[in-house]
Amino acid sequence: MWAFKWLCILLVLFVTFISGFYPFAKKIKNKTGLEFPIGDSIAAGVFLGAALMHMLSDASQDFFNLHYNYPFAALLAGGSFLFLLLLEHIGREIYHTRGAQSAPFAVLAVIILSIHSFLAGAALGLTTTLSLSLIILFAILAHKWAASFSLAVQINRSNLSMKTGVILFLVFAAMVPLGIIAGTSVAEYFKAYPLIEPIFNALAAGTFLYLGTLHGLEKATLITQCCNLRRFLFVIFGFVLMAVVAIWT
Repeated sequence: MWAFKWLCILLVLFVTFISGFYPFAKKIKNKTGLEFPIGDSIAAGVFLGAALMHMLSDASQDFFNLHYNYPFAALLAGGSFLFLLLLEHIGREIYHTRGAQSAPFAVLAVIILSIHSFLAGAALGLTTTLSLSLIILFAILAHKWAASFSLAVQINRSNLSMKTGVILFLVFAAMVPLGIIAGTSVAEYFKAYPLIEPIFNALAAGTFLYLGTLHGLEKATLITQCCNLRRFLFVIFGFVLMAVVAIWT
């Protein structure tokens, strides 16, 4: 399984750097992102389905098997969801008070997207079935290329130096690979610490719920595209896809 996970790491890094290179090379400051509505819609449905039918359910079952009757999985998932929402609200407040050129806004964007990326990578690393891994990989890549481009634009728009901007982008780029390595290591080498895996799964479930619903706030897929029936059907398709995969996993 490590060979496949290393392939995933290489694919994620390739997409991240290809998407982020152009804004740095051309110092693009005005564009806000790339559009791929169908991919975004399917990814939103996949994130929702993976969170509810795979990660959260697996974490709940693991906590129950370890004789924890309190709903720790839901608590951790809800906590990570609300924490990411809080960070995004703080970022929106900085945007309105200091403007898009402020360094704190760019740094906070890196922090938010790095947390998303690490936990998404951990979810992929924890997955042991090929079919589920491929679908989660698709969702991560569909989200990653637009996020990488948008973050590179935001960094170049800010008053950060080029050196600082490049360092921040490299930190962001490393998060999914680090998450994949951490998740795979937990699944294979930390069996003596059975609480680690359900904790990772629960936190990742909250992240996936957030990515599938409110990430981007008013620009979120389910908010901007729910009235577009064709695009919303792709959200449903992604969710159904995860429901079908759940039959065998």
